[in-house]
Amino acid sequence: MYAAKAFSRALLLAATLSALAVSPACANDITTEWASVKPPPVPQLKSATIEPKTTALLVLDFMKENCGVRPRCASTVPVANKLIAAARAHNMMLFFTMVGPTPKPDAMIDGIERPHEGEWVPRGGADKFVGSDLEARLKAHGIKTVLVIGTSAQGAVVGTSNGATQRGYKVVVPVDGMSSEDPYNEQYAAWHLYKGGPAPMVKNLILTRSDMITFGN
Repeated sequence: MYAAKAFSRALLLAATLSALAVSPACANDITTEWASVKPPPVPQLKSATIEPKTTALLVLDFMKENCGVRPRCASTVPVANKLIAAARAHNMMLFFTMVGPTPKPDAMIDGIERPHEGEWVPRGGADKFVGSDLEARLKAHGIKTVLVIGTSAQGAVVGTSNGATQRGYKVVVPVDGMSSEDPYNEQYAAWHLYKGGPAPMVKNLILTRSDMITFGN
């Protein structure tokens, strides 16, 4: 009787040790399979029609300190300027955020159109709704959709887009209007916005390109 119990305990111990000895390659840990993971298909960009009366353009964190040292950010400045000009031509609401040690328009990246008085706030962090009056401004203007551009892609753009959809807004993000520290972060951000993020964001967001955006009357 005693020998049988001892044998059973030995078998249980052996099974436990065997389970703990699973090789790292078979462990439930993505870092062990990192090199073998293939990126998903390129997101299918969609055209977007903007209704100026109910859409706001959010211009996020285009500063010398960050945008000025990011490889692709300089190429997004003409896109930003084009969209800012279109927004002004259609009397749309604009909202700029400033970050860094000098969060003011004078510290924005060279060449970008500066905000008008009352259009900007100093606001760090990813979700620009947090700690700012952005939502109050949107409600005051009857806004239903936000057009989001800025840097970083995986920070301010993703964070604010998610914050907007969580609050019931539609979102439009042109991929050529966002940038990051490196291409991988931009790729991750594009996929997160397109299909990998929270369901409310993916469902209520259009990933597009600036030349695929048209403005209504």
